[in-house]
Amino acid sequence: MPEPIAQWWARRQASRGAAVPYPVGRYRESWRSYPMLVRQYHPEFNAGIVLSQIPPAADVYLCWQCDVGHLFVATPTEQRSRPGRERRRSSWCPECLEAARPRTPVMPLREGPLSGTSASPLARLVGAPPPLPGAPTPGHPAGQVAPADRGSSAPSAPSAPPAPSAPSAPPAPPAPPATRRRRGGATGEPSVASGESRSAGAAARSASPAPRSVARRPRATRPAVVCPKTPVLPSGDPFSSVCAPPPASAVEGDLRAELAERLEFTPGLNAIRLARPFFDHLEAWPDVILPELRVAIEYDSTGRFGLEHVGRREEADRRKDRALRGAGWEVIRIRTGHLPALGPHDLRVAGLSQKTLSALVDELRVVRGPLIVDCYLRA
Repeated sequence: MPEPIAQWWARRQASRGAAVPYPVGRYRESWRSYPMLVRQYHPEFNAGIVLSQIPPAADVYLCWQCDVGHLFVATPTEQRSRPGRERRRSSWCPECLEAARPRTPVMPLREGPLSGTSASPLARLVGAPPPLPGAPTPGHPAGQVAPADRGSSAPSAPSAPPAPSAPSAPPAPPAPPATRRRRGGATGEPSVASGESRSAGAAARSASPAPRSVARRPRATRPAVVCPKTPVLPSGDPFSSVCAPPPASAVEGDLRAELAERLEFTPGLNAIRLARPFFDHLEAWPDVILPELRVAIEYDSTGRFGLEHVGRREEADRRKDRALRGAGWEVIRIRTGHLPALGPHDLRVAGLSQKTLSALVDELRVVRGPLIVDCYLRA
């Protein structure tokens, strides 16, 4: 159960027996990959406690302030999981996110074809045309026609006289009550012979009620929709995909060009065939593909607003790495912006430079061996 920051700090002081249970800077590395949260946190709003003294998984309410000036309360877990599909600064603030969402316009109600009644919901939305003269309308007996629209000069067709109704048949006599049968008894034999046996049977049933098993209807599962544009290839084969998105940043193009000057590899491939669906495709799109070495390279940064590769997007990166390794590929991620390493061959660097490229080639030698990698080096 989350609790205010003052109560949480006092409870930590009592449980650890220290005035400062967490020193300043204890969790600095855990918060460095969230630069926007570091900017939104202010110690003066949180009993003077610094953000690096709070564990990222602490169940405590903290006060945050966005760049606009909105003050809101959220736990560290809620703030770290805010990045979603929206890639804008307002994603970190619930009030800014609510104001940035598009509003659905409210359409005015339209009067129905019948006087004194309203049109159906579908007619209110799409504006159903009035019925043709002479056509029967819902809610009218057969043979009657809808009145003409207001302002129409066409006269309405005369209505046909109602058909004479057939004489009603006399009601059938009530059926006799069904008699119960004993287990193994003859057909039509009553189950109880007297009132005493009836009361005894009712008492026995109330004393030991039989459990009733309710058969639950299986929940309908939504079928997975997989894009049919992926070519039928063996799992792990690289190809050029028409569904691959354009590069997210110019650094990816620079990385591909720098690697092409150092290594010889097949250009123009941007996708890898997978055995299982990755979201709604049977393919993955790494930033750089080295098909001769079967190594995929990813360049990760926090982005302009600190929304990339953090929170739920980090879980998607881990899932992508598992899918690629399951297809027989190895993944090397170049992690910048104080992002933690996700795999055994990831490189944590400050940015793209010649030193980073040299470290990447050395890591390729570790993954595939120096004899194989040196064969593809350009002289």
